[in-house]
Amino acid sequence: MSDGFTAFDKVRMRTKVQWASVAALAATVTTALFSAQGSGAAPSEIAPILAKPQAPTTFVSEPVVQPLVTEAAEAAADEGSPGEPASLAELVGEQAMPETLDEQMRCLAGAIYFEARGESLEGQLAVGRVIINRTESGRFPSTYCGVVYQRSQFSFIRGNRMPSIREGSKDWKRAVAIARIAVESSWTSPAKGALFFHAARVSPGWRLTRLTQVDNHIFYR
Repeated sequence: MSDGFTAFDKVRMRTKVQWASVAALAATVTTALFSAQGSGAAPSEIAPILAKPQAPTTFVSEPVVQPLVTEAAEAAADEGSPGEPASLAELVGEQAMPETLDEQMRCLAGAIYFEARGESLEGQLAVGRVIINRTESGRFPSTYCGVVYQRSQFSFIRGNRMPSIREGSKDWKRAVAIARIAVESSWTSPAKGALFFHAARVSPGWRLTRLTQVDNHIFYR
């Protein structure tokens, strides 16, 4: 049974329908575009936002320089150091009197006591250091007693004996303190390096190098 349309008519109708669909789709798109432009949206709101490039972080390596301590600063620090004796007298006052003395220290302190107890602390120290220097020289006995008791070296030695000592006196306590300071080299001798000395009142005519005179003794090397 025929519907009254020829094949040609059907093709024409199908084409019209397709074109109508295309036109309707185009109208829809156009309407959407015009609606977007009239909605008040700013171009910046719909455009892609580019991130602002960040500057690369730079690390600078610099040497750390510590200030050097000058000799003047060290000297100033030393002067202000607590407990540092300001004089030989102060250092002597810091020495505690030992309960007992061994034989060698007794010989050294005895020589200081008999040879220079009436002189200054510097003079007593210089005498003590001569005895110590002799023990270290290789030219004399290697012990304090050996140097003190060596024949014809110290006039206070009589019959290979040392006279009795007033051990309760200030002179003896001072001689012991000076002996300890001399042994420890905690104060510089005013006759550094001396190996010989004699009383200033005599002139033995020694052919030695004279170093200095301290109180009533002249010292040589």
